[in-house]
Amino acid sequence: MNSPTPTPRRRRFDLPLTAWLTVIWMLLWSGLTWGNLISGVVVAVILCLVFPLPAVDLELRLRPRGILRLAGYLLYDMVASSVTVTRHALAGRHRPAAVVQVPLRCRTDLMIAATAVAVSSVPGGALVEVNATTATLFLHVSDADVPSAADRARHDAWRLEALVVRAFGTREEIARIAADPSPSPTPPPGKATGP
Repeated sequence: MNSPTPTPRRRRFDLPLTAWLTVIWMLLWSGLTWGNLISGVVVAVILCLVFPLPAVDLELRLRPRGILRLAGYLLYDMVASSVTVTRHALAGRHRPAAVVQVPLRCRTDLMIAATAVAVSSVPGGALVEVNATTATLFLHVSDADVPSAADRARHDAWRLEALVVRAFGTREEIARIAADPSPSPTPPPGKATGP
């Protein structure tokens, strides 16, 4: 099997990057002066030509309907999770915790990162680690004494993954998330599994 050959980096002038580097240069030198502006442009152009960035294909698709569904679910989940976390905090009981492994269906770095951000933005959904090589999230679950807590955490993460992919993913990624990720076909009680 042949390994893919890396594409050579072409030296090219990148206007947005040059402008951004110039702004950073002026912020570092604490002010907008002609000297800072000219030296910032010179430094930015030299950096862009001497250290060219590789071309990046994000394969990002913006699907408005999927974005609205993701935003609505995140808003609902944030409110519901905040109420649950507050109730647990006010009860004063210490609940045993566990770390749950969640294998994701998508393998692209962008979708793994977006899913991890979505999972960690919900109160009570503490993300411990992301393994991009195996496309696995490790989540902190606070209700480890409840038998269905680990399954519920996995299904919630898989639901967020499906919503993220349907909002930003390619057709191949959307087809990949159609497969059932869990070994057991029964969903955990109290949560709908369909995105």
